Amino acid sequence: MRSSELAAAAGVNLQTLRYYERRGLLDEPDRSLGGHRMYPAEAVTTLRVIKAAQRLGFTLAEVSELLAAARHRHRRGEGTGLQTRAREKLADVEAKIADLTVIAETLRAGIAAGCDDLETCAGDPACPLPFAELSARGGRA
Repeated sequence: MRSSELAAAAGVNLQTLRYYERRGLLDEPDRSLGGHRMYPAEAVTTLRVIKAAQRLGFTLAEVSELLAAARHRHRRGEGTGLQTRAREKLADVEAKIADLTVIAETLRAGIAAGCDDLETCAGDPACPLPFAELSARGGRA
């Protein structure tokens, strides 16, 4: 299948397809006599797997490692498999959810307290927004 056909079948654009090739996520295809890239049908599945993994929060580097581990099943004992990576990603996601929950609760408290002016609220010790705490950390959350 040609590049445009593969891109359409997998729901990606041609630039994405070429980028994945350059990153080694997708094997470089054979070429037709006319020089056109010719991909095997399995490339559609690979592209869909890449996009699904990205939607689950995996970086392209992580996706690359997962694909390499799948291609080399003998490395399964090295902790590079999907189960291990999925557990790690889930822990990351749960930590982000916890952080976002704290942020949401703090914003709700600021709204409920009627905070309307950052400078006034920052100087008010009763303000529920953590200005003093943030400035003590050098602005890092």
